[in-house]
Amino acid sequence: MSTSDPAPEPTGRVVEEYVLDVRIVDDDTDERYRFDAPEHTDIAFDTLEDARLYADVYFDVNGFVEDGTGERGVPPEVVQAGKDTLAAYLMTLPWADRDWVASFYGSTPTEIDRYLTWVRDRAEEIRTEVTAQGLD
Repeated sequence: MSTSDPAPEPTGRVVEEYVLDVRIVDDDTDERYRFDAPEHTDIAFDTLEDARLYADVYFDVNGFVEDGTGERGVPPEVVQAGKDTLAAYLMTLPWADRDWVASFYGSTPTEIDRYLTWVRDRAEEIRTEVTAQGLD
């Protein structure tokens, strides 16, 4: 994640489309993947995998405010969600990788992979439930 600016009008090709008007857009101009959600600051990622993981974190915590995070740190919703969600969020940052996050937690990359799986699974369950209840 390297940009955090007010969200412009979405342009580019939609790569992933989720419930509740959340999507990932391939930004043709700079070969990055932008996370778009209603009332969410524009965030762009170098890889589609990072953008997808960020979307999973977003659903796992029922949305969060990213605006101003550079001044205030990790969004409180992410911190309060638990160790696995925070690990997943950290993995989306441009300076963090699996080994760094594992070291931060005093664990192994395998354990971090397990955390990411839990977050992805919960996010998928939430999206499925939103669709099943007709809330999308």
